[in-house]
Amino acid sequence: MELKDYRGQIDEIDRELVRLFEARMGLAAEIAAYKRAHDLPILQPEREREKLETLTAQVGDDLKEPLRRLYATVFELSRDHQASALRCGLLGERLAHSYSPQLHAMLGSYGYELFEIAPAQLGDFLQSGGFDALNVTIPYKQRVLPYCAELSETARRIGSVNTILRRADGTLYGDNTDYDGFLWLLERNGGVRPGAHAIVLGDGGASKTVQTVLRRLGAQVTVLSRRGEHSFDTLKEHADAVLLVNATPVGMYPNNAERLIELADLPDCRCVLDLVYNPARTRLLLDAEERGIRCENGLAMLVGQAARAAELFTRTIIPDSRREEILCKLNGQMQNLVLIGMPGCGKSAVGRLLADRLRRPFYDADTEIERELGCDIPTFFAQHGEDAFRKAETKVLERLGKESGCVIATGGGCVTREENYPLLHQNGKIVWLRRPLDRLPTDGRPISQSVDLTALYAARQPLYERFCDFAADNCGMPEETVETILQGGTR
Repeated sequence: MELKDYRGQIDEIDRELVRLFEARMGLAAEIAAYKRAHDLPILQPEREREKLETLTAQVGDDLKEPLRRLYATVFELSRDHQASALRCGLLGERLAHSYSPQLHAMLGSYGYELFEIAPAQLGDFLQSGGFDALNVTIPYKQRVLPYCAELSETARRIGSVNTILRRADGTLYGDNTDYDGFLWLLERNGGVRPGAHAIVLGDGGASKTVQTVLRRLGAQVTVLSRRGEHSFDTLKEHADAVLLVNATPVGMYPNNAERLIELADLPDCRCVLDLVYNPARTRLLLDAEERGIRCENGLAMLVGQAARAAELFTRTIIPDSRREEILCKLNGQMQNLVLIGMPGCGKSAVGRLLADRLRRPFYDADTEIERELGCDIPTFFAQHGEDAFRKAETKVLERLGKESGCVIATGGGCVTREENYPLLHQNGKIVWLRRPLDRLPTDGRPISQSVDLTALYAARQPLYERFCDFAADNCGMPEETVETILQGGTR
């Protein structure tokens, strides 16, 4: 036979494989419906192992391993196809800014909708049968309790539900995966030893979840609140605490600068967890960083609770490695990229290219300052001096620093005011853009024109080093610098 004849036979086999693949996926969807109706798990590893042994026994030794790899993919596609038939979503009253659809799209192939339901329609919605599984957020975590025929032990202990499953008989089962989310956040930061003293700020719903986790692990828990047995003013009475958890919204955007307590009053504290995740670093977490205390925001809790909910939706197992991968991706998407460096080093040009590459908003701090002042910077400098300009700059950086997922180009002298660092660091990764002094233009830059650049750089270099997370040289094409930044620059 000729080569074309062999290829013709292969083409015929491939057509048959496509037909069989379509038939297999169609059956997978029917099996999914049957499993839902009979409350059976989608993931059945024992059956997959048995089937694989049967199949590999039918081929020679040289094909056993390729067949295993082939069917591992087939089984995965089949599970995903079954899961895609699930009708899942988030129940709440106002959900415009929810991260849940984005999160669950990374966790599985099931459908996921936002159900904005008014309180008066809550009962009708839950009894409608229009969903297979739900996440629940405020204000309904307690209000859904009467509609659940059964609660998990965790949901009963906490007294709230954030995950609902519709069972085969149509009744609702309530669980609370916020517990799992906080447990993962805690474990990522070393956990807590039995008998250790932990302080929880706040006594609301999130606090009850945190308390339940800590007490189950044997910690001694003290709750500080405005109206409870222990107020925030009694912090010094609990100076032996080794763990602090903020379970209040204090410090959340847009009130980023707020905090409830001073970490100086907790000399034995070894870990600070803040359930707020916007900003990425609240004032409390910035203070913990400054003191060298291990700390983390609540984004891992958000990912952890969603992952556990996805496991309940699909009856599959999501490994910690997948949770970490999703957490890393979300962190990268949410944080700002902030460019600092000498005047004329190319921050604006590189910043625009970087923003275009990442499809993010771009802010040029100098442009924003001129908009705020109503005149150009050289004119304002000449009329009011540098101190007045720096105050105006800090005001603008305070506003820009609260943004998330943006690219921000700053003025060359922003590092001369220490108060600008937390404003830029709270939500950002700070990149020091470097360029040789002989390639720095001075036109339109009042300070660069009035002082020796070598002396100016000598004064600012340690400040750039202090502010930055990493550096990137901008000595060639701006596109090359963008690639360097995306790869993490140089430490």
